[in-house]
Amino acid sequence: MSDGMITVFGGSGFIGRYLVKRLAATGRPIRVATRDPEGGLFLKPMGAVGQIDLVLANIRDDASVARAVHGATQVVNLVGVLAEGGRQTFAAVHAEGAARIARAAAAAGAAQLVHVSAIGASPDAGSAYARSKADGEARVRAAFPGAIIVRPSVVFGPEDDFLNRFGALARMSPVLPVFGGGAGTRFQPVYVGDVAEALFRILQEPARAKPLYELAGPEVLSLRQVLELVLRDTRRRRAIRSLPYGIGSLMAAVSWLPLIPKPMRISSDQLRSLRTDNVASAGTPGLADLGIAPTPIATIAPSVLSRFRREGGVSVAR
Repeated sequence: MSDGMITVFGGSGFIGRYLVKRLAATGRPIRVATRDPEGGLFLKPMGAVGQIDLVLANIRDDASVARAVHGATQVVNLVGVLAEGGRQTFAAVHAEGAARIARAAAAAGAAQLVHVSAIGASPDAGSAYARSKADGEARVRAAFPGAIIVRPSVVFGPEDDFLNRFGALARMSPVLPVFGGGAGTRFQPVYVGDVAEALFRILQEPARAKPLYELAGPEVLSLRQVLELVLRDTRRRRAIRSLPYGIGSLMAAVSWLPLIPKPMRISSDQLRSLRTDNVASAGTPGLADLGIAPTPIATIAPSVLSRFRREGGVSVAR
């Protein structure tokens, strides 16, 4: 592994906490760049005294980004948003913010930049989210030509917004929708621990890293299959109904009203993203190229979803 300080933007987030813990085991100094250093204090016990430093950084601000990468030999950008809110737009975070980090990393003389994007990133994508991810990749490569791009599929794990969202939806709604007819969008969900391990190995052997990775799980599941898994592991009986995208558009138009519970909310852009399968591209390097056997979602889902069971999280015989 490269010596010296490593800066992780978004290190207190979902993927970040797993990566920081993995890096901390090496004894290497880690700087976590975050908008909320106090909220990231839970990371401190993962390392030795003084090993993990939390610094205030806003990826919309040149000066704070420059301070965060100063003296770093490697930089990782994990920052992303699933939905826009206020100044946290897709363009500001995924494109402009990513470019700012790349420029600062290059100016600071960092030896390596690892930029986490998403499977489906494309300038021709139907969703603004995926187009902004593609824009970010292009800007990162322009500012830091040797950057490593890592595109995970939908990431699952204890703190995710995937299984937890569907688990909460199953708890409150008698009907679970599949938009577009048939079995719905296909996903290749990847375990957060596998994503963190992949990033760790890329950082550990930078000279052997490929320019692009797509990280995906061992199986492709339709949205209907995901919902069936959720119902099985929450031990709930709910109807799964195929709905046309037109109905989904009406739901998206009202889903952000204050009275609509968060698990039932869907934006128009998220609905557009469901028109495209979220699976790895054939021939693109992935977990196997890093020596990682992907974790099946069925081995992790029961523990994640246990709190949504009717029995209040207590296991019962089937």
